[in-house]
Amino acid sequence: MGVEDREWWKEAQRERDGANMQRPSRFGRAVDRGPPAQHDDRGLTPGLKWGPLVIVVFWLLVMAIVYGGIKLVMKPREVTISMAGEMTIPRARDGHFYAPGTIGGQPVVFLVDTGASYVTVSQAFADHAGIHGGSPTRFHTANGVIEGRIVSDVPVSLGPAAVSGVKVAVGMNGIGRDQALLGQSFLSKFQITLSGNEMVLRRP
Repeated sequence: MGVEDREWWKEAQRERDGANMQRPSRFGRAVDRGPPAQHDDRGLTPGLKWGPLVIVVFWLLVMAIVYGGIKLVMKPREVTISMAGEMTIPRARDGHFYAPGTIGGQPVVFLVDTGASYVTVSQAFADHAGIHGGSPTRFHTANGVIEGRIVSDVPVSLGPAAVSGVKVAVGMNGIGRDQALLGQSFLSKFQITLSGNEMVLRRP
């Protein structure tokens, strides 16, 4: 092979190499395949690296929205007061009656329980409200006997209605620090009427 032949052969080889770099498409246009995908040190592309984190954040947001919706739906409705001083407590969506009030000057959300003998709070609430002393007693519950105490002369209010000298039971379990049962030691001071989904309390 002569010198000219060798030069021609090298030139043809360069042209073939160039054609492989930009392979023509089906329609005759060159397609640039571009640089290879970037990988991190673990061999993952950026999309695969951040994908699981995005999914976790998404589901956390969904759970937060659902939880907020449940809290909004289950939130106790407002107590209304008539010109005659009657208090109307609407039934909540869980079937119970809730109302805001105070015990010993501390705000609380009452669960109205006409079957309970006393206004009942947890030990944590009593400590926070400064409700000390009282007579030791035992509470007979579905979960067994619980040691507690009965404190007399505690001021209790429900809306605008305030009653002094109320007996309060301290020590029941399953009650949050900002919650209390509103029992007969307070409710007995009122006439109670149940009408559909409303409970009406009025002074006798």
